[in-house]
Amino acid sequence: MKQTVEKVVLAYSGGLDTSIIIPWLKENYGCEVIAFAADLGQGQELDGLEEKAIKTGASKCYIEDLRKPFVEEYIWPVLKAGAIYEKRYLLGTSFARPLIAKRQVEIAEAEGADAVAHGCTGKGNDQVRFELTYKAFNPKIKVIAPWREWSIRSREDAIAYAQERNIPISASKEKIYSNDRNLWHISHEGGDLENPWNEPHDKMYVMTRSPEEAPDHATYVEIEFKSGSPVAVDGERMEAVPLLQKLNAVAGENGIGRTDLVENRLVGMKSRGVYETPGGTLLFLAHQELESLVLDRDTLHLKEMLAVRYAELVYNGQWFTPLREALDTFIEHTQQNMSGTVRLKLYKGNCQTAGRKSPYSLYREELATFGKEDIYDQTDAKGFINLFGLPLKVRALVEMEWGHKPRYREPDYSKFKRD
Repeated sequence: MKQTVEKVVLAYSGGLDTSIIIPWLKENYGCEVIAFAADLGQGQELDGLEEKAIKTGASKCYIEDLRKPFVEEYIWPVLKAGAIYEKRYLLGTSFARPLIAKRQVEIAEAEGADAVAHGCTGKGNDQVRFELTYKAFNPKIKVIAPWREWSIRSREDAIAYAQERNIPISASKEKIYSNDRNLWHISHEGGDLENPWNEPHDKMYVMTRSPEEAPDHATYVEIEFKSGSPVAVDGERMEAVPLLQKLNAVAGENGIGRTDLVENRLVGMKSRGVYETPGGTLLFLAHQELESLVLDRDTLHLKEMLAVRYAELVYNGQWFTPLREALDTFIEHTQQNMSGTVRLKLYKGNCQTAGRKSPYSLYREELATFGKEDIYDQTDAKGFINLFGLPLKVRALVEMEWGHKPRYREPDYSKFKRD
C-alpha cells in the first residue's frame, strides 16, 4: 500500500530521472506535484526548465538562485576545513544536496505540502544526503523515493519510460552518462565509466580542456584570502560567485581539475566517478599553502586529522549535525589569521606554488637562516636532542647490557606447561 499523499514538492533538475518522476508521481499517487530547482550554477541546464516541468504535469515550478549562499555557506566552510574525501574528491555534489533539501522542506511548508520527493537511486549516496536533511528540519514530512519503489532498474529503462510518454530528455542510449553540475564542479558517472579500465573520452569533459590542448606557456594567478575565505584574484576584489567563476575559467583553460576516482560509497559499494573541479583545485592548493605559513605545527597537524572526519561527515550527508557544527567552531578559530596571498603557476594540467605571503606568517627568515642570529641559539639544540632522544638511549643501553652479561638470568619459559 502506498502512503496517501495530497501534494508533494519534488527536487527537480530536468534531467532524466526527475523528468519522468513528475508523471510517475501523478500516475501512482494521484497527487499534485510542485517542482523545485535550485540554481547552483548549472548554466544553460536551467533554460526552459519551468516550461518543461509544467508541460510534464507539475502545477508549479520554483527556480531559485542559491549560488551566493551555496558558495559562502557550504563551499567556503569545506575549503577552510581542508576536507577532501579519500584524498581526491572535493565533495562538489555532497555539499550541494543539504542546501537543496533544506530549501525543499521550506517550500513544502510554505505550500502546505505533505510530502517531498527526490530522484536519487537506491544505490547512491544522494538519497542519504537528502533524507538526513529532511529529518533534520521536518522529521514528520513524508518522503517519496521513486527509485526504491518503481520497476525501472536502469537508465535504459528510464529512457524508454520517457519516450513512451513523449517526455523530452537530453539523455539517450548513446549519451548515457549521469552528470551533476554546479559552480564548484561537474561529475560524470555511468555508461562506459562503470568499467574502471576504460579511459574517459575527452569529449565528455565540460569545464576543462585537455592538458595537451592547454596553452604552451605558463599562466600565473594570485589568490588573496581574508580569514580563510577567498576575496580577490590577481589583485581584484570580487564577490564569491564571480571569483569562483573566474578561477574555473583560468584553471579549465589550463587543463587543471580533472579527477578519475574509484570511491567508497556510504551504502557499502565502490563506484567510479570522473570529476572536474578546476577553480576548486586552485583554491585548495592555495589555502593549504597559506596555512603552512600561518598555523603552528600542533594546530596544523590536528586540523589535518580532523579534515578527514569533516570530509566523511559531508560525504555521508551529515551536514546538519552537532559534530560538524562543533568542528566548524574549531576551524573558524584557526582561520582568524588566515589572511594573505598565494601565487600559483598553471601549466598543462599542473598547478604549482610560485609564492606565498601573509602578515601573520610564522615563518621568519631570521630563524630559518643558517647565518648568525640572536633569536635562536644553535647550542640549545644539544640539550633538546638529549631529552628528546632519551627513550631511545635507554632502550639501546638495556639492549647492550643484555647482549653481554645480563645482571639477571632470563627465565626458562619452556618449563612452564599450559593447562
